[in-house]
Amino acid sequence: MSKIVITELEGDGIGPELAGSVHAIAESLPVEFDFRSIDWSLETRERLGDEAIDAAEESMRETKLALKYPTVTNKRSPNALIRRRCNFSVIYRPAISIKGIHSNFKENVNLHIVRIATGGTYDDPGQLIGKHAAVSLRMVERDPCAQAAKFAFELAKRKGKRYGDGHYSMTSSSKHTIQRVTDGLFESVVAEVAKEFPDVEHNVELFDALLAKIILNPDAFEVVLVLNEYGDFLSDMASGLVGSLGTGASGNYSFDANDNVDIAMFDPAGGTAPDIAGKNICNPAAVLLAFGMLLDHVDRYDLGHALRLSLLQAIETGKSTRDLGGKLNTDEFTQVVIDGLGAHL
Repeated sequence: MSKIVITELEGDGIGPELAGSVHAIAESLPVEFDFRSIDWSLETRERLGDEAIDAAEESMRETKLALKYPTVTNKRSPNALIRRRCNFSVIYRPAISIKGIHSNFKENVNLHIVRIATGGTYDDPGQLIGKHAAVSLRMVERDPCAQAAKFAFELAKRKGKRYGDGHYSMTSSSKHTIQRVTDGLFESVVAEVAKEFPDVEHNVELFDALLAKIILNPDAFEVVLVLNEYGDFLSDMASGLVGSLGTGASGNYSFDANDNVDIAMFDPAGGTAPDIAGKNICNPAAVLLAFGMLLDHVDRYDLGHALRLSLLQAIETGKSTRDLGGKLNTDEFTQVVIDGLGAHL
């Protein structure tokens, strides 16, 4: 690949500082990047309305690749809008323990959470019934379940460890014994897709039991596939276990008619942090990890892996930003990561 073309959705708060860190890293890598920036600040989105969403969608459908920075939600969530426009049906969120980050949880965590990004109750705002009741519709669709299941099984083969019997492992989790129709459909679709992956062992856990088992024995779980709400809960719990929301990164994926990834968007899990915006003290680790995921996606795992190793080494040796117990500002931390890249490329 001679050039990596990326739609860049500029955001609010610390967004410009995170973008500066990404661009500095990109300039130090042995490949050419073409960042096509879209102004997605709150002021621009409110002034242009749907035109701002149109511009992002048009660029993303052309480049098939995007990096998004944190954005403020006022009346409408830009995250939700772009996910609907681009038909993102899967969110992938790694949650991995990092040496050098203090955590109250002492066990090692290596979770790869695959979340169906549509349906559940999140797509329905609900409705009041009379004065004393409210309802919401919970929807589970076959196609997003199948796409997410295929993604999770393939991820298990790429990221998971091979067990003594030669198999990899993937766990799907829901409340299918209670939500028999919706969660039952999810589990039945996953079981169908599992037949295409005979070398990946498919395990099923009830979601409440899964949460307890991960805390008791996190080493027993690697790739976990869940429905929308469950993925939201599990991702936040996993961030707490590894000790920081500041290292959370995710990938969002849409699929073509053959269930192959069409558009991929990568973003950090954190918010806009307006209290520290413009002070050059924010932690760019999450957006750099998201950038690493982007590099993996375009078959430059060599670059993504080098970026991760350099970043993790910096944190482990205490060369980190203040939120992680270090003393470096944003630019200084970014430079440490750049300086360490050479040893891993």
